[in-house]
Amino acid sequence: MGTSRVLQLDMSADSEASPRRNVPGSVSSPLKNGEKGVFRNQNAGYTALASPVRREVGNRSMTRSFCVDDNDLEDGKASKERDSSLQLLKLPATQNQALLSGLAYCISSCSMILVNKFVLSAYGFNAPIFLMLYQNIVSVTIVSTLSLSGAVPTEPLTWNLIKVWLPVNIIFVGMLITSMFSLKYINVAMLTILKNVANVLTASGETYFFKKQHGIQVWIALMLMIISAVAGGVTDLSFHAVGYTWQTLNCFLTASYSLTLRHVMDSAKQATKSGNLNELSMVLLNNILSLPLGIILVLGFNEVEYLLETSLLRMPEFWLVITASGVLGLGISFTSMWFLHQTSATTYSLVGSLNKIPLSVAGIVLFNVRTSMQNSLSILFGLLAGVFFARAKLRDNSVG
Repeated sequence: MGTSRVLQLDMSADSEASPRRNVPGSVSSPLKNGEKGVFRNQNAGYTALASPVRREVGNRSMTRSFCVDDNDLEDGKASKERDSSLQLLKLPATQNQALLSGLAYCISSCSMILVNKFVLSAYGFNAPIFLMLYQNIVSVTIVSTLSLSGAVPTEPLTWNLIKVWLPVNIIFVGMLITSMFSLKYINVAMLTILKNVANVLTASGETYFFKKQHGIQVWIALMLMIISAVAGGVTDLSFHAVGYTWQTLNCFLTASYSLTLRHVMDSAKQATKSGNLNELSMVLLNNILSLPLGIILVLGFNEVEYLLETSLLRMPEFWLVITASGVLGLGISFTSMWFLHQTSATTYSLVGSLNKIPLSVAGIVLFNVRTSMQNSLSILFGLLAGVFFARAKLRDNSVG
């Protein structure tokens, strides 16, 4: 979650999650909070860092896995705003910043999803909403500290901005939570290709609501994603109906977040004092507004009783792991900005798509996932379809 999520930053794997938030992406993004974050994904460059998941979910992300690689990253205005934010970050000069930033982005986005999976499955932690809430608290604490110290620029919160952003935030929280729940039951490799369905829904929504025309290669790639998701589900030896239900809902919420964010972005900018809303401001805004809603949901889902009884919260190493997941989710935001500044949007997008391959392999190996030749081929097919989609989307953007 991932779940600051940059909501994958894949929202596609990132979905999830990132949350860290992750920003929607192929956010699929929140990770947008699971994969938050993913972690994350799809909105003229703005959603790439909206969650600390794609991310995960991506995105985060999940976010993202909130979900960053499938975003429309060719928007000139978004690039200028991102460059402005990066100049204020005053990144250290190195001879190989492109390689270093790329490695940092890949490691943080993969680690976010794997750590969330480890917490929810290996530890058997049964309070995914609390996990999302705690990761958001970590993100708010870090970004607020950096903002107050003058290290990063953020917009001050105003009532007008909150009113404009609240509907988007409600969807964002839902995206992170569903990413967390699905990650608990579904293995990382299958989750990665299932998040591709969010791309299909987003592209269809862009055509229906915004009259955006996609090339034939984009639609072919989306069709291949659907085929791979169906084939993967049919051959999944660890198929879990509850997990697939949560992931289906996550795909709809990821696409809704991407489309809604695109709709309200201009209004949100007008509600700020500077007339601009950079990625770190979105990270802070999303995570601050998610705190009261997260507390309500923790109470509503009766996670408090579980939290009082579980011995995990009395283990210092467990707190270290979930704190690390929050830092990693936010790290997706910073490393994505750094990587984008050092390379082109094309490189960033393709690296995000290719990054899902080692992530899927790591998920299978680290968690001893039972698989078959048919399922493995379906997963590989879906991953390659994601790369094909990224290339086709960038080609559409360059032609446009």
